[in-house]
Parts: sequence; C-alpha cells; structure tokens
Amino acid sequence: MRREPLYLRALWAPVNLVQLLFTLGWSAFWISFALLLRLFSRRPGIFRFLARRVWAPGLLVGAGARVSVHGAERIDPARACMLVANHTSWIDIAVLYRVLPVDPYFVAKRELGRVPILGDFMRAMGMVLVDRKAARRASDAVGQAGVLLAEGKSVVSFPEGTRSRDGRVGRFKSGGFGAALASGCAVVPVAIRGAGDVLPADGFRVRPGPIEVRIGAPIAVAPFQPDDRAGLARRAEQAVAALLADG
Repeated sequence: MRREPLYLRALWAPVNLVQLLFTLGWSAFWISFALLLRLFSRRPGIFRFLARRVWAPGLLVGAGARVSVHGAERIDPARACMLVANHTSWIDIAVLYRVLPVDPYFVAKRELGRVPILGDFMRAMGMVLVDRKAARRASDAVGQAGVLLAEGKSVVSFPEGTRSRDGRVGRFKSGGFGAALASGCAVVPVAIRGAGDVLPADGFRVRPGPIEVRIGAPIAVAPFQPDDRAGLARRAEQAVAALLADG
C-alpha cells in the first residue's frame, strides 16, 4: 500500500470528495433502477448484467482505475467453478464483475444484507450472505453456494473474510470450501494486485492507477477427501499468494 505525506492527502481531498459523491450517486441510481426492474422481473441475471456492464465499469472509470486481466482463458464459461480471491479493497468486487468471463454469484457478509436498499439489491442479485458468527447460518450459506455450483453457476468468494490492510494474503477460512467439495467443482485462484493502492481499506482515498487480475490454474477437488476443507483452503491460499508474488 502506498504511503503519502499529509499535504498530498490534503491536495487530493476535494477530488476524492467529488469521487465519493459520484460513487454514492452512481450506485444509488443503479441500485434503485434495478429494484424498480424487480417489480417486473425477479430473474437475478438481469441485476448482475447491470452490475457487470454498467455499475462496475462506471465505478472503475470514476476511480481512474486501469484494469487488466491475465489467465482469463483458464476459466471455462460453460463449467461452474468456485473462484477465490484475495481482498484488499471495496473496489475488488467491481474489478471482478468487470473482468471475469462468467456471470458470477458473490459470497458476502450477512451484515451488508442488513443495510437498507443495499441488502434488497444483494438478495435480488442472488448473492450468498454468510453470517460467520452463527455456525448454523454459515452452514446454510455454504449449502446455498453448493446448490448454485451444482446448478452450473460460478461463485466468487473472498476466503480471508475481511480486507487486508498490508496487501499480504491472510489465512483462508475453510468453511466455504465445503461447497466446492460437495459439488465437485474446481477451485480457481484469483490474485488482485493494485486495488489497495487505488482504494485503500482505511477510508475513501482514491488514487488513479493500474489494477491487475491474475487467474491461476484450476485446482481439482478430486484429490481431496470430502471433509478436507482445510487442506483445500491451504492449497488455494498458496496458489493465490504465488500469483501475487509472481513478477
């Protein structure tokens, strides 16, 4: 993550204020529009289409982010997979919506689902909401993710559970990997570089810059025992860390 002097932060402050207002206004408009559409259709694909083709690209342009992707050919759009990525910024979600060659379902914290309007939007999009503080609810969410995978839909998860503030990959929580083991779908490691510099975890301090997404080779779940969630999580964690360290 970048360190910068206070005077530079002060110079950026009015620009960031405009960007914050744009982000809030842009998101509020498209969320409201999507919820209006919900009156006529409850197909979550419509809402994810808006997120991928309109909302996410708009946010990235507003942030001055230049996004590139490497290894997208490793994802077969015709086959479901569980994509697991490191997490350093709120902008990670927009980045993945923009570059992934699949129509993904995201796993998100249940607390976000309690936010008025935003929670309704997330449920309309078919997001999987996980309550890590309640084991039974967390298990239900893993089951929901497993059903999506079994239906041929790809799922995106941030197994660290929270945003990293130093850019290093934190320990992957193993619970969500049960969905991949149950469905037999491959786990695809995804490394996001530069997102924490464009939008750090500590506050709204946007700085234009490059964001690179690296997609690794799919990890087959067949070699793992059906209950070896921890082993699969460690393997995926190592793969994401290696992608970040490469070059």
